[in-house]
Amino acid sequence: MKLSNTKVALLSLGVFTGMLGLGFAADPLYDTFCKVTGFGGTTRIATAAPDKMIDQAVTVRFDANVADTPLQFRPLQTEQDLNLGQHGLAFYEVTNPTDQEIRVIASYNVTPHYAGPYFNKLECFCFEERVIAPGETKKLPIVYFVSADMIEDRVAKSLETITLSYTFFDSSSYTGEKKAAEKGAANSANAG
Repeated sequence: MKLSNTKVALLSLGVFTGMLGLGFAADPLYDTFCKVTGFGGTTRIATAAPDKMIDQAVTVRFDANVADTPLQFRPLQTEQDLNLGQHGLAFYEVTNPTDQEIRVIASYNVTPHYAGPYFNKLECFCFEERVIAPGETKKLPIVYFVSADMIEDRVAKSLETITLSYTFFDSSSYTGEKKAAEKGAANSANAG
């Protein structure tokens, strides 16, 4: 059976368009998959407080990092002990030691990765762009709990320690402001 050139061209165009669409959808689909399943240590965002608490303790350690930014960022506590299903309140502190404002976004994860589906945040400073003014110090709260459902997971139920790690990234490069500022500086240097 022979296909006409038109049919082959249309089929090729359809396959190309489908693959292009999948390429654009891959990142949002992967992010959604990670949020729903906790894959890769992605924590969940809870909309309500837990309905049960059990008498099994877990230690939550706190970690802070920066990438491509001169900010000083640290947790105000190194760890907290709480029972499964119990609320925890922790604070991080970020300081801008420079004389210019810095735009940042925080991302997070937990380790070990299989704890991700059970670590829930009720309040968080992540994934929202923040502007830290020159010389400014901010306290950033996180309200969280580790779900009592973890006790039913044959691997995760024996966890004694979970590490929550945040990283601040310079967000101006994502918004184009950094590139525009660099281009303006280069143009000024070339004009002089």
